[in-house]
Parts: sequence; structure tokens; C-alpha cells
Amino acid sequence: MGVYIHWPYCARICPYCDFNVFKARPGAEPQALARAIVADLEAQAALTGPRTLTSIFLGGGTPSLMDPAWAAAIIAAARRLWTPAADLEVTLEANPTDAEAGAFQAFAQAGVNRLSLGLQSLDDRALAFLGRNHDARTAVRAAEAARAAFPRLSLDLIYARPDQTPQAWAQELEAALALAPEHLSPYQLTIEAGTAFDRAVRRGQLTPPDPDTAAALFDVTQEVLTRAGFDAYEVSNHALGKAARSRHNLIYWQGHDYVGAGPGAHGRITLGGVRHATHAAAKPADYIARVAETGLGFATREPLNPREAAEERLLSGLRIGEGVALAELTPLAIPAARIADLVELGLIADDPMRLRATAAGRLVLDRLTAELAI
Repeated sequence: MGVYIHWPYCARICPYCDFNVFKARPGAEPQALARAIVADLEAQAALTGPRTLTSIFLGGGTPSLMDPAWAAAIIAAARRLWTPAADLEVTLEANPTDAEAGAFQAFAQAGVNRLSLGLQSLDDRALAFLGRNHDARTAVRAAEAARAAFPRLSLDLIYARPDQTPQAWAQELEAALALAPEHLSPYQLTIEAGTAFDRAVRRGQLTPPDPDTAAALFDVTQEVLTRAGFDAYEVSNHALGKAARSRHNLIYWQGHDYVGAGPGAHGRITLGGVRHATHAAAKPADYIARVAETGLGFATREPLNPREAAEERLLSGLRIGEGVALAELTPLAIPAARIADLVELGLIADDPMRLRATAAGRLVLDRLTAELAI
């Protein structure tokens, strides 16, 4: 089982972000939120009963803005409430600002052993376009500080930006590799509804790359990272060997349980043999109040019927190289002829036991998933 902690505060709201985030502000609320998260974990542990804890992920938002002592208390609570695996992975998301990098050693002492650093780009003009509050030089310094503080380092990058060329993207990937991460998460820029970028597109002020250019950039990503020894174990995640894969992300993609705590956090927990979807109250004040009133931060907790659970397995399982066992998709009753057609088209691997997207299938994964979930 994994634990996901959502810390919703950010120094700046990025124009592409549609996560549950709020502008960081002074006051007593952040510390009250940290206490509420611990109380929520305690209540959820009473629900789940004994489990082996393989991952804790502090995401957001910007969890590296929190006091490291609060992170230490949250990590200690999770370790106390469930049985920690010997190789427990504890990940913290961070931005490469000087202020956050200055706290890396304190977070390492708090129990964090893996840093996910949101570089997003190593080009100053691209960083300005993406609304980031750091430049490329600061990003490099932060990566070097992270490598010194943590045994495991992952870097996030955003590509398929307007006017980006495959050659420029290849050079940017090489620069990121020079920072010696064990894991890279290159994400294609997606225009999410309600974001500042979405409004810019609708006003005609922003034009994303056309599909052919985006596909060429995806191909360059695979070529450069494969040549460097990285395995594309998921459509947007590359690891330098199996040990470097994100154990927390694999919990999602392989359909395991995870507890979600913090404003807007989602969770999936199996209770009485039935998988439940949990969703915490979105606003920090509402979340804190709900924990105080009920012990739990849930706004909703809904049982998933067999078809809903199978649809989730399809959506997440097709993203990873190993795919998903056909036995887990039985409630979808996918016709064998439909799978055979997709195998013939080269989009699905010819495997009688598992449903796996090929390299060509990954390029059209959303459409492929829709075809299989009809």
C-alpha cells in the first residue's frame, strides 16, 4: 500500500496547472493542515487495518514549501500506522528555487529518500513561458544540491511547447541527463480546461504544436533516453533500471491500494473486498474542519462496482510497459475480435495473458483505451 499526501500551497500558480492548488500565504492554516493530515492518516489506518507500506509520496502543490518538521511528523505517523517495507520509498516533490533547495538536507533528515524535482525546462525562455519562478542556472544548482542530499533523484520536464523543435528538445534532454538523475518524467504540455493556458488558446494567443510535431518530439524523447540506458516503463516515465522506477507511481498503475490525505487528495482503498474511491475536501479550511468533525478528511467515499474498477485498471495498466492482466478486465467483456483487430493494426501486443500497448499504441493511447472500454 502507498500513502499520498497532498500539500496544496504554491508560491506561484503555473499557467498550465489544473491541480488543486492555492497561493501560499502566511498564517496558522498550514500548520493546522499538517496536524489535520496526521489525524486523517490515523483515522484511515483504523479503516484499512494492517498493511505493508511501500511508498509515501508528498505531492502538491509544493510540499517542499512546508516546514521540514511537519513533513517529519507526517512521515513518522505513516511509518507508525502501517508496517514500513525495508525499502520504503519516501518521495518529496520540489521546485528548483534557492529557498527550497536550501531545505533539502532538512527534508532528508525528516525521512525523504527520493526527490522529484520540477525543472520543467532548462531553457530560460521556456521557463518564462511556463510561468516558472526559477531560471536554468538555478535549476542546475538545485539538481546538484538534490543529488548531494538524496540517494534517489527524479527530474520532471515539459515538452511539446509552442515552436519547440525536435533538435532543441534533444539538446535539452541531453542537458538534463548530464545532471545524473536516475529517473526522468518528460510530460507533453497538455492544455487543461480552466487554466491560464486554456484561456490563452481560446483567445488565439497560444497555439500548441500540431499532432505530427508532438509525435516527432515524443519519438525524440524515446530515442535520446533509450540511448542513455533509460527504460520507458510508462508512457511518460523513464528509469535507469528497475530499481530506479517510481514505486509510488507503480502503485497507481498496477492497481494497488493507496491512502490519500490532504485537501483534494484521491485514494483507493479495499474494504471488505470492495475497492473504494475516496476524495478529500478540496479547500484547506474545509479539509481541516472535516477532519476535526469526523476524524476523516473525506468529502466522498464511494464503492466501485466491478466494471468501474476494471475501467480504472485498463486506464492505468495500459500506460505501463507490462500492461494489465486480461483476467483483471473480465467485467469489461472486451470482444476477442476487437483485441485481434488492434493486434493486427500493431497497437496491442500479441499476448494471450496481458493487454499491452505497443510503441505505436502509446502514441494514440487515449483513443486506444476508448476503443477497448466501449
